[in-house]
This record gives sequence, structure tokens and C-alpha cells, in this order.
Amino acid sequence: MHLRPSSQPAFVRSLAVLFAALAFACSGGSTQSPQTPTQFPPPPATDGGTVTGGDQPPGNDGGSTTPPVRTTTLSLASGAVVAAAVPVTAIVPDGTSTVEFRVDGAVVSTIAAAPFITTWNTYSAANGAHTLAANAIAANGTITASDPVSVTVSNHISHVFVIVMENHDWSEIKGSSSAPYINGTLLVQGAHAEKYMNVPGLHPSLPNYVWLESGNNQGVWDDGGPSSHKLTVPHLTGLLEKAGVSWKSYQEDIPGTNCPLDPVNKYFPKHNPAIYFTDINGNLNYNSTECISHVRPYTELTHDLETGTVPQYSFITPNICDDMHDNSGCQSSDAIKNGDTWLSQAVPQILGSSAYRNGGALFITWDESEGGDVPIGFIALSPLIKSGYTSQVALSHSSTLRSIEEIFGVTPMLGGAATATDLGDLFKSFP
Repeated sequence: MHLRPSSQPAFVRSLAVLFAALAFACSGGSTQSPQTPTQFPPPPATDGGTVTGGDQPPGNDGGSTTPPVRTTTLSLASGAVVAAAVPVTAIVPDGTSTVEFRVDGAVVSTIAAAPFITTWNTYSAANGAHTLAANAIAANGTITASDPVSVTVSNHISHVFVIVMENHDWSEIKGSSSAPYINGTLLVQGAHAEKYMNVPGLHPSLPNYVWLESGNNQGVWDDGGPSSHKLTVPHLTGLLEKAGVSWKSYQEDIPGTNCPLDPVNKYFPKHNPAIYFTDINGNLNYNSTECISHVRPYTELTHDLETGTVPQYSFITPNICDDMHDNSGCQSSDAIKNGDTWLSQAVPQILGSSAYRNGGALFITWDESEGGDVPIGFIALSPLIKSGYTSQVALSHSSTLRSIEEIFGVTPMLGGAATATDLGDLFKSFP
């Protein structure tokens, strides 16, 4: 069959083509059914303020849309009472690169990466009110400061260690080339007294040890053994026992199998005052469980420190070579050097213990002067100490006894302790 051309005029066909094109264009160029348009998020809203240290972000038209306030806050709440080492966390805006933690306005820690957590050593601050704050610093320099947080620091001494050395004036020790550890380390880390003296005219050793234990020499004027001096008066370790405060006397060279009432090896009872009191020695009973359980070999101290079983009060006596007393049959003929070496080995063990780090105090003194009524050494170390401090306050064995009683809250004040000045001048906070 032969098809014939359309009979419609040419201009009619042209209009039809034109209308079809217009309809195709209006449909978006698609012959599919209409769909819901894709929704795109609006540009980030801003508060219309100035962004410090950078350009305005794209899409900021200075409009009125205000986002949530971006703040820096601390994990501690105002009113908190803190002690020892305290973890502090800063909750900061996105984009923070560094946080400065401040105590009383001074920067104490700078953390340069998330998480922004620091540990505040509260022993660096005196007891009382303090203010914490943090600055969150963005990469572009923007600083967002936290609101200040008011806290109260309350640190107290919980463990006391006493080491007693022998028979040297402070002038023989201070600056001595034979005592590099004392002069180069202990005096830097700790505080010391320039006017600490044993009781004037009180010699030899034993009367001074008895004074440290009871505030009086109790009529003792010689170095006789416990069988010569049966003391029944109130005394420090007896008060501690009654108050439930744990204590031990760590003595170098004793076996630990009996109550050490007699000399053995390089140990001498005259340097161990607690065993002169009958409530401790069981009326001179070598098998006294009270004595044996509390008077232990010095070698056990390391274990007790490492396992956290060290008592609250530790009285430590080196043997007569290590306490600077003798120089015959010892490591060297230099008694001061021998004692300094012993301290350099003994003290770090104590300072590294949890008992010391969490409120401990170590007192190192000498029993008596050698050259008359002149100052003897007294050095105190503690997280609460005034490091490198020199005290010019007149102090004595009565001061040490009073301070130990104050620390543990036992009464009555024994003998000379009742009127003595305590050791508070050496500490940032005491007791």
C-alpha cells in the first residue's frame, strides 16, 4: 500500500511540534512520574559574632540563628573537699587542641591532646580554699575558659617514720664531704632545722632515746639494759597501742625470734627505747608476744613497705656502724660516710612507698650532740614539707614527741611535749 502524505497544512504540524517541545521542557526533560525533591541541609548556623584567629565560615550571613553555647567545664564540683592526688577532667568544645589547668590562677598542667585529663597533686597546695579553672585553646587560638571551681584541700599526715642516727653535732654533718647524700639530696628535698638540740646536759644515748619515747629521761643517766631500768610510766608506743594506732620498731641486726633485751651482733638495746617499758617487754620476758610482734628485724621493713602493711608509726634504728656511732669493724673508718651511705639506701625505699606518698612523713635526727650543748641534725621529708626550707625555730626531742602525738591525736602530752613547740614550721600544712 502506498501511504499518502498528511492532509494537514504545514503550519498546523509546526505548532504541534512546538507544543510538544514546550511540554517536554516543563517536565524537567524526563518522562518519568514526578518525585519529591531531595532535601539538602542548610549551611551551618552562626551567631553572627567574630571568630577569633580565622575567617568567617562559609554560609555565615550574620543572621540571628544562635547555636548552643560551647563551654569548658571541669569534672570537680564547687564545694568538693580533696586530698592527695586528684584526677581532673576538662570537658571542652570540639576543635580544642590544648588545655591549661590552673590552680589559683597559676598554670599547673598543660595537656596537648585529648583526653584532657590531669592529676593535681594537692600536696603542692596548703590546706584550705583554692580555685581551679581550665582554658581550652583551639588550633586557631580561640580560648574558652571554664567557670572557676572552688574546692577545699585537706591533707594530713597518716604515716610517720623516725630514723635516729648517733653522736654528731650538726656542724659535723652539714657541708661535710663525707655526707653527700644528706647535703646533696635530703636537704634539697626536705626541710631541716638549724636549732634542734637534745635536752641540755642530757647524755649518753639512752636518756635521749627514753626522752623521745616519753618526754623525760625517767631518771635514766646511763646506757644500762632493760633489766637495769624497768620503766612503767606512760609512753608514746603505749598510747598508740591504746588508741589503735599500729606501730613497729624496726631494729637492724636482731633475729626477730625473741624480745631483744640484750645486745646481739651490732644491735644494742639502748637504741631501742620501747623495750625499756614493761608493758612492751612483758616484764622482761624474752618470749613476750607483745614485744616480738612489735619489735621486728629491719630487713622486714622493705616487705612491709612494698605490700602496704607498714604500720602507721615506724621507729627505725640502724646498727652501730650504720648509725654513725662506730667506725671500727665497719664498712670504712669514716663513721659519717658509713651512715650517709646507709641513708642513701634506706630512705629511697621509704619515699617510694604508698604509705609515704599518701601523707607520710620521715623524721631523721641524731640522739645527742658530741661537743656539748650545740645543735644536732633534724631533717624532715614529706609530701607536705617545705622543700629546701631552713627553720630557725628552736626545737628539741620534745618537739618531735609532741608532733607525733598531734599527728595521731593521742593524749596526754608526755613530759616535755606538753610545753614544746611542734615541727609545724617545716611543713606547708601540719599535722
